[in-house]
Amino acid sequence: MKKAIAIILSVVLMDQLIKGILLYLAMGHAGTLSGGFPFVGNAFDLVPNPGMWPPVTNFFNLVFTWNPGTSFSLFQHLGISAPLIIIILTGVIIGVLGYVLTKTKVTHEQVALGLIIGGAMGNLIDRLRFNAVIDFLDFHVGGWHWPAFNFADSMITVGVAIFIIGWVFGKKVISNK
Repeated sequence: MKKAIAIILSVVLMDQLIKGILLYLAMGHAGTLSGGFPFVGNAFDLVPNPGMWPPVTNFFNLVFTWNPGTSFSLFQHLGISAPLIIIILTGVIIGVLGYVLTKTKVTHEQVALGLIIGGAMGNLIDRLRFNAVIDFLDFHVGGWHWPAFNFADSMITVGVAIFIIGWVFGKKVISNK
């Protein structure tokens, strides 16, 4: 359980640190932010300089985009109630996964749940601060772009993959104890 808590805290810290640096770079410098840094408010009041970073490779770019939806920009068209619905659902999911975490004794499940919860919490912090999530990783093939995502999304994906691999190879999901 201590490993999972350390993983959760590490993921949240890394996610917020990376997003904070990118936000700072995207906005030029802290003095340009209304009310100083860190900014709290409506993310869409902050419009970064488009195309501010050159392509990293022929298949990967760093971008700066606000995502009012969920992972991979899903549900961004729910309307005015979307932020509240997403925040509530995220809180419920974190709570349920936290409960499952307290019941499992299997190390790989604790690691997986730590990554998933940490990623969900990192994105939840963005939603509470900005009413949107900062996405910045853009993979593409030619003109086809995978939806932009972030470090927290990546940790959620890795955690789910670890969980599924453990399940496929017959590990118990929740301990009977």
